[in-house]
Amino acid sequence: MSFALGVVMDPIESINPKKDSTLAMMLAAQARGWTVYCLQQSDLVITGGKVHARLTEVELRHDMHDWYTVKAIVEAPLNDLDAVLMRKDPPFDMEYIYTTYMLEMAETAGLLVLNRPGSIRDCNEKLFALQFPQCCPPHIVSRDPAHLRAFHTEHQDVIYKPLDGMGGSSIFRAQPGDANLSVIIETLTRQGTTQTMAQKYIPEIKQGDKRILLINGEPIPYALARIPAVGETRGNLAAGGEGVARPLTERDRWICNEVAPALQAKGLYFVGIDVIGDYLTEINVTCPTCIRELDKAYDLDIAGDYMNFIETLCSNGRS
Repeated sequence: MSFALGVVMDPIESINPKKDSTLAMMLAAQARGWTVYCLQQSDLVITGGKVHARLTEVELRHDMHDWYTVKAIVEAPLNDLDAVLMRKDPPFDMEYIYTTYMLEMAETAGLLVLNRPGSIRDCNEKLFALQFPQCCPPHIVSRDPAHLRAFHTEHQDVIYKPLDGMGGSSIFRAQPGDANLSVIIETLTRQGTTQTMAQKYIPEIKQGDKRILLINGEPIPYALARIPAVGETRGNLAAGGEGVARPLTERDRWICNEVAPALQAKGLYFVGIDVIGDYLTEINVTCPTCIRELDKAYDLDIAGDYMNFIETLCSNGRS
């Protein structure tokens, strides 16, 4: 199949090839004979009502020290491509939002963009999960310190976190009688001016914060349990957690079934949900990872499965 795939991402020279899920996707696309282009946010241009881009064609290798070669750099309408993956890492700032608007223009003109730009923009990874309260632990979102303190009084052991955090940054645990409760709330709410999330602490975090990957709502049958380091309450790999691959439980599958229809309806084709114990805590829609770790543990080809889905989507015509 002759196919041109663009990937909006961080600079390719800056990635960690051993762990990078975007690189895994690009390698899987190249293995199918597709032409792969990478581009950054700064490469997008709107002119004459159309989205253009500076596209860097790359040749990719399974080499942890020398993983790509630039073949050519061209400037062309973005819609000359067959599909574009939005795989830029957060922070989810205004530049990120502007990029989703630009990609949405190309999508409206007929380009397949995965995940759908408007849905990436609309679905905050923490707030989106709360649309499924039957799956979530007790929680509150507020900027009012009184509400956040009352939640701690009720539940005693509570996790507080910012709505725009990533990689486990600025996550606080407040246990019974915690003398730092007020300063935690003041810091996260910025003196009552910023919405903040609180969730009842889930003791099962000691067994891992499970990342489950879904392709068009269908879960990969294994999760990567990210187990906190000694003395930590965060399982994120970026915070020193250890990744251990495990089969999904019945509860994991039930949660996936609960969220799948919304993911499919919103064009959130590749998603990573986070599950601690029996509870959904986040739905990651921007640039979910853990492909490499799961592939290695169970001899999978998750990126290949995703490329198969994209190929089928294009062959059948977009819904």
